[in-house]
Amino acid sequence: MTMQTDLLAWYYANARQLAFRKNQDPYCIWISEIMAQQTRIEAMLPYYERFMALYPDLPSLAQADDEQLHKAWEGLGYYSRCRNLKKCAVQCMEQYEGRLPATKEELKKLPGIGEYTAGAIASIAYKEKVSAVDGNVIRIFSRLYDIHLDVTKAAGKRKISELVEESLCDPIEYYNQALMELGALICTPKSPKCDLCPVGRYCRTTDPESLPVKPKKKERKIVRKKIYVLTDGSRIHMVKRGPDGLLANMYEFDETLPAEYERMESLGQYTHIFSHVEWHMDAQMLYVKEGDNFYTIDQIENELAVPSAFMPFFEEAREKLEKEIE
Repeated sequence: MTMQTDLLAWYYANARQLAFRKNQDPYCIWISEIMAQQTRIEAMLPYYERFMALYPDLPSLAQADDEQLHKAWEGLGYYSRCRNLKKCAVQCMEQYEGRLPATKEELKKLPGIGEYTAGAIASIAYKEKVSAVDGNVIRIFSRLYDIHLDVTKAAGKRKISELVEESLCDPIEYYNQALMELGALICTPKSPKCDLCPVGRYCRTTDPESLPVKPKKKERKIVRKKIYVLTDGSRIHMVKRGPDGLLANMYEFDETLPAEYERMESLGQYTHIFSHVEWHMDAQMLYVKEGDNFYTIDQIENELAVPSAFMPFFEEAREKLEKEIE
């Protein structure tokens, strides 16, 4: 018996039945892997189902309306991933006859597809014998071999990569998924379930929670914001952000106090945490006269891509407006 044999036997018996694993379709795997970045699988699944209903294949995604596409991605965050999906789909239609290429090296040339995602698509969909090293795999191999090198630095990355490459076996599509599943369900960052681990007898570490070694995270920058939700009594004013930077092309509320308004009501405070910055926001709803760029509640809910950072204020504003209309 080997580590690989034990791991695969565990995977066949315990793998979660996930929608994107059903037919090993490269498009499904690609979308699921991009969505799963920075998002737990369980939280991602409803978004995945809705997205696939709207964009079931590469041609439909390549032709997607940008506003609708952002709306479909709403709530998943890291919106550059969404924009890269369409860029990638367009490139596949133009350069790869409407298909995702079949090798890791070719996949890495596409927008938004890095080393790990390319390896996942190539190995799971096309059975190319290549690695797919994500955070789960780094954690597993750091612990299996008791690696105390900083895995964010070149030496640590190289060591983990070498060990993973040496371990690759057939069927590669299931081996790579088994590693991902082991990291998600058993070899977790905190409180790993070592007593249930199918490869525990091969593991060299005596302190799994101390691995992998990473530098301390920098403290996030704190930005304080005043948010003004302008309403004419039934509709809400929304501003479209620019094409670059954080939350590009999405809709937000005003941050400039208007010169004239009839009355003002508090919508409370909310802190939204991004990877590198925290927005500490204080919002007011201001009643103003009718103007341009006002949208109904239904339009905002169904047509505009509004970042989750602003949704608590939208919910509060909607509740107030609905009470007034009653």
